[in-house]
Amino acid sequence: MTEKLLGRLSKRPWTERWLIRLLGAALSAAAYLLFIPWDLRDRPEGPGSTAGTTPVTGAGVVALALTLLLLAAYLGRRDARGWPLLLVAAPPTALLYASFRAHPDPDASPWPLTWAFVTLLIAAGTLVAASAARGSLGDEEDAAEGLFRAGAAGAAGAAGTSVGGPV
Repeated sequence: MTEKLLGRLSKRPWTERWLIRLLGAALSAAAYLLFIPWDLRDRPEGPGSTAGTTPVTGAGVVALALTLLLLAAYLGRRDARGWPLLLVAAPPTALLYASFRAHPDPDASPWPLTWAFVTLLIAAGTLVAASAARGSLGDEEDAAEGLFRAGAAGAAGAAGTSVGGPV
């Protein structure tokens, strides 16, 4: 049972692989919809108030970040390197973009910068969590990693040095 839940997806049937991938994308989208409100515009604190307040709470942001990091670590451990970025980071950033476009501000809006910053932050966190989980495996099964090491060794050999330093 553990092998089925934690084993590499490359060793599983293609239907199971794609089912896990679709479930991962659905979970990341659901986490965004659960923890972040759809209308992100500032609102007045009360009737007649001039001070504004945001509908986004700190607890919601932290819960979304933790959910996405755990999902990225799980998918990063099980799947190829690029999949966690597509499955974990893309759905929330697409929903954030749709939310910003659905509720335009009457004034000049900083949403393009906000969206770009949040997208960069989610993508970086996803890549770090997926790489950390993948690095904890300790096996040399990843073909891209093997090719990178072989290429580095070949380049170092041509330069007259070893990969670890001068010969």
